[in-house]
Amino acid sequence: MGIPLKVKYASFFQDMAKLTRSASKIDEEKVYEEANMDLRKYSLQIVSDNVLPGSGLGNIENYKALYDSVTKEGKSGLILVEHFSNLDLPSIIYFLESYGEEWAKDMASRIVAIAGMKLNESGVGVRGFSESFSRVIVYPTRSITAMKEKGDVSAEAIEAEEQKARKINFAAMRAMDQCKKRGQIILVFPSGTRYRPGKPETKRGLREIDSYLRLFDNMICVANNGMSLRIGTEHPEDMLADIIEPDVERFTASPLINCKQFRNKILEGLPADCPDPKQATVDAVMKVMEDIHDEVEKTRLSK
Repeated sequence: MGIPLKVKYASFFQDMAKLTRSASKIDEEKVYEEANMDLRKYSLQIVSDNVLPGSGLGNIENYKALYDSVTKEGKSGLILVEHFSNLDLPSIIYFLESYGEEWAKDMASRIVAIAGMKLNESGVGVRGFSESFSRVIVYPTRSITAMKEKGDVSAEAIEAEEQKARKINFAAMRAMDQCKKRGQIILVFPSGTRYRPGKPETKRGLREIDSYLRLFDNMICVANNGMSLRIGTEHPEDMLADIIEPDVERFTASPLINCKQFRNKILEGLPADCPDPKQATVDAVMKVMEDIHDEVEKTRLSK
């Protein structure tokens, strides 16, 4: 039976709260944050405690191919990952660091995640957890959409938030460009949120991901099988109330993909009257991950 994260690791979060130093409110001046290595040990220990034998990185040679394209060829590198839990990023870092080869450790150190503002602004516990890893922080467009759908927010307030979002996201794009120039590897969850069972819209890729395909040279798409951390049904908005329960976790990478070639091939195959070509390219990305996911799931628990 699972246990709420904040219950099982209460002492961890007490310690992490004392060590956090990241911004509790995000503006265009605070969109890039380096990993706080004093905190990382706690996040990785949680992963270590809860991944069962058989867990790890699938198709490790494809991770290596992306790493080589960045470090040896000077290409920009992108990792797109299915998103099911707040342990997805820590797990990938943990498995790379544990792999036992220097290139994998170096790859782990180069990863910069694209993260929503909520991780900084939801409270010191969540902030300390996310601060374990380097991040470029964005204002999710989904948040603006949700505000409009409420219907009780004034047009002036929405306009002010849209201006704030534009400033933050423009600054985030510049920060991401600097990361690319430094040889860092950008990791993105293309759904923009964790998948919630019964809500298929949370698994759909955001059309903004099309921009990443235009801006990066090479990518791998990573299927995510197994969850040792699940969204709590009683308090789904409280990330520290997520339920922790050991599981076999596999993060399986596609072969190296040339982003522009992939995107062009999808666009060339669309009918002239396609209503949203950008969404079509993102849907194709999600299909790559879904196909890998389904294949891995057939044997994940038998290994």
